[in-house]
This record gives sequence, structure tokens and C-alpha cells, in this order.
Amino acid sequence: MKVYIAGPMTGIPDYNFPAFDAAAARLRDAGHDVVNPAWNGVPLDAPRADHLRVDIRNLIECDAVAVLPGWDRSQGARLEVRIASDLGLTVMDVPA
Repeated sequence: MKVYIAGPMTGIPDYNFPAFDAAAARLRDAGHDVVNPAWNGVPLDAPRADHLRVDIRNLIECDAVAVLPGWDRSQGARLEVRIASDLGLTVMDVPA
């Protein structure tokens, strides 16, 4: 299954990349193909909208979304989960 990771980044040290990377490793260990938006190819200093455009393009190619703790307090992650839900993708917690 191709799984996109959604979670908070803004206002978190290192944009929460360590949590995204750890989640990606766990999902890969579980046999999934992972899309990690921490490494979307967009420069970190690019406008937020540029990141969202790429992330949403990547999201819609997935079968599921795995959410990190705190995703519900992130405007971007809430948007990603809403899109995933509207598209009928599975939404799940990142495996522990």
C-alpha cells in the first residue's frame, strides 16, 4: 500500500522531520511504499502554498494516509486528512 504521512510541521523544531522520518521507517518496515512530505523536493523557505500544492499532488496518488500525533492541530494536516477522506483513502495512525 502507498501511504502518505500527515502531521504537524509549522512551529515545531526541525519542522518535526525526525517524527516524519521515524514514521516513514516504521511504515516501510511494515511493507508500505511511503510518501514523506518532509522530503517533497520543495525548498524549506518556499511559500507554504508551494509545499501544499506538491503535497496534495503526492497525497492523491496514495492509498492511505498515516497521521502523526498532533495532526489535528495542524491546518495543513487537517486539509490532507479531509482530502484523503473525501477521496475514500484509508486514514490511520502511524504504527507504534
